[in-house]
Amino acid sequence: MDISFLIRGFIIGFSIAAPVGPIGVLCMRRTLAEGRPSGLVSGLGAATADAVYGSVAGFGLTFISNFLVSQQLWLRLVGGVFLCYLGIRTIVAKPADQAASANGNGLLGAYASTFFLTLTNPVTILFFAAVFAGLGLGGTNGNYMSAGVLVFGVFLGSALWWLVLSGAVSLFRAKFNAYRLQWVNRISGAIITGFGAFALLGLR
Repeated sequence: MDISFLIRGFIIGFSIAAPVGPIGVLCMRRTLAEGRPSGLVSGLGAATADAVYGSVAGFGLTFISNFLVSQQLWLRLVGGVFLCYLGIRTIVAKPADQAASANGNGLLGAYASTFFLTLTNPVTILFFAAVFAGLGLGGTNGNYMSAGVLVFGVFLGSALWWLVLSGAVSLFRAKFNAYRLQWVNRISGAIITGFGAFALLGLR
């Protein structure tokens, strides 16, 4: 196993996850309002989707990437509408009385929602394809072991970012009472709705 593929995948995954977008805002809000497990699981949903797109680029599955790109209008429409729905739901949500259960359905929903949102962003596959091609990793020359290691590195890098983010935000959770959490819901909900509206306005 070439450790360099793992390292490069790790760096790519971390770099893709780090910019704060709607998923980052959602992760921070869930960490503050529902506890660190909810924020971390939300991030892992996005990390899994990153790994899926990394697999498409790493294994050279061009027919899948071409299909996703050809359907980007519908994907952005669905993703934009879902973001608006999540944003509005967050704005009107009441602060949770306690952290989400580590085994509850709430965590499964948190994971599924960010996984779905990340998959509905076709720009991600274009980004992976461009980065992999630029680094000479596109398709990894038919070496499936190297491609698998590369994708695993992408997941680890992305997961580490969400672990760091949810951990850092959770340090401030004790300072947020119900009143402050209500404002966290309103502000983060407005930001998420804004991302969704921006995605919808960009459709053409």
